[in-house]
Amino acid sequence: MTDRTIVLLRHAKAEGPTGTPDIERRLSARGHADAAAAGAWLAYGGYLPELVVCSPAKRTRQTWHDVALGMAAPPTIGGAQPSARGEEAAAEAATQARAPVVRYETLVYQGDPDDLMEIVRATEPEISTLLLIGHNPSISGLSKLLDPIHADPEGLRTSGIVVHRVPTQWSDLAEREAPVQKWHTARG
Repeated sequence: MTDRTIVLLRHAKAEGPTGTPDIERRLSARGHADAAAAGAWLAYGGYLPELVVCSPAKRTRQTWHDVALGMAAPPTIGGAQPSARGEEAAAEAATQARAPVVRYETLVYQGDPDDLMEIVRATEPEISTLLLIGHNPSISGLSKLLDPIHADPEGLRTSGIVVHRVPTQWSDLAEREAPVQKWHTARG
């Protein structure tokens, strides 16, 4: 059995409350750039999801859209564009990669860390990489459930990513059994 990977992503920077309902808050310009940078980081690290579970809030849906664009863009290394040969390889990899299944789950918006854990446990066994896009405090709380020693005690910042290795079947995942592999806070 191969390990599975769960990528937890807190939504990108949103506009402040403007009298609209919280669920309708949009990303700021910085948030759009940061989400695209998060997608590029995920692609560069090889963390391309097969399943995306996302809150239905506008800011998380926009985060996913920009992450997807960032994952599809040719990578830049040290500010330089890849060579023509590198662009061909990136295009071929993108063509071979299947688009992930995307689900919008109300419980990701309203739920607590235990609810998010149940969503993870319900992941189909054939999925090897799951991307969960949500909100604090629940998304950071889930990271603490999975690895209380190495989870950031202050929680994920906007566009914060934490990658956990899952050594079991999704359905068998228990607290403290998914160690942190990598951290990143994307800034575009």
